[in-house]
Amino acid sequence: MYRRIRDAIVDGVFLPGEQLKDGDLADWLGVSRTPIREALLRLGASGLVIAIPGRSTTVTAIDSSAARDARDVIAAMHSLVVSQVAGQLSSDDVARMREANRRFEKAVAAGDVDAALNADEELHGIPVTVLGNQAVISVLDHFDALVRRAERTRFSRDGQESVDLHEQLIELLASGDGVGAAAVSFDIWHSLPTDEDSVPG
Repeated sequence: MYRRIRDAIVDGVFLPGEQLKDGDLADWLGVSRTPIREALLRLGASGLVIAIPGRSTTVTAIDSSAARDARDVIAAMHSLVVSQVAGQLSSDDVARMREANRRFEKAVAAGDVDAALNADEELHGIPVTVLGNQAVISVLDHFDALVRRAERTRFSRDGQESVDLHEQLIELLASGDGVGAAAVSFDIWHSLPTDEDSVPG
């Protein structure tokens, strides 16, 4: 439930300022209100909604400061991940990352932001899965949605820089250069727009 509602907010199905009603969401997802309430609590903790128990739940406006903070945390986590798994990825892992980047490049060229976001998430998720650090996974899951909003802005404009950085990252991981991979990962995440002019509101 959480991921479905989260993605709807990130993708603009639910707009900033829009009120989310338990009953409507339950009907939409075909579930009872209990898991909906639990999902909304998680979304509130992630900063995507403001929930007032017994009153209303509203989609938040995009906060440039919160997006910047989330980006910095995400960048630190991914840099840590790639520094630790460099040289440990299997040939299949590397091949899957390259294939994800090819799909990412194709999606960016076609202006398919949803496909670009999905391919990007898959690419970066492979090293995270290989490392298997549950604390890192938990932190990424918590802050991911705020950053995905910023990614949607970037990929709707020009994602070619990301294609090139992805390729550099993959090569460094394959060669075992953890320091280089961490530096490129840092650059990837810090290229996200988080200022008020860049992030849609």
